[in-house]
Amino acid sequence: MTEQFIGKGWAFPLGASSGGGIALASSDAELEQAIHLILGTAKGERPMRPEFGCAIHDYVFDPADLNTAGRLKSAVEAALAMWEPRIDVLNVDVSVDVVQRNCMYIEIRYAKKGTYDPRSLVFPFYVIPEED
Repeated sequence: MTEQFIGKGWAFPLGASSGGGIALASSDAELEQAIHLILGTAKGERPMRPEFGCAIHDYVFDPADLNTAGRLKSAVEAALAMWEPRIDVLNVDVSVDVVQRNCMYIEIRYAKKGTYDPRSLVFPFYVIPEED
């Protein structure tokens, strides 16, 4: 039942299947690709659907600190609640890479709707480093 609810869609990035048709993604791969697509799209980027995407791109020039981490968390939670109805977001954690200080990792823990099948996805987010 859950697999039918998730469905199938074009693979992202777009590619060809072994038979020469359009590559499709289903189940867990479909959900992961959909989450990446939502987070990787800036609001206003799609002319016919300007509200689609996530506001994390608004923080690319902010410092990699706890304030920015909180804003990223809120933006991710709002975007996934709006654009991905097939999952329940269990938690979103944002951490700063201790070596590469301009990289922040957004860890999303989620489950397919109607199941307790916890999954985790990490999305790297890069801010523009401050000039010295």
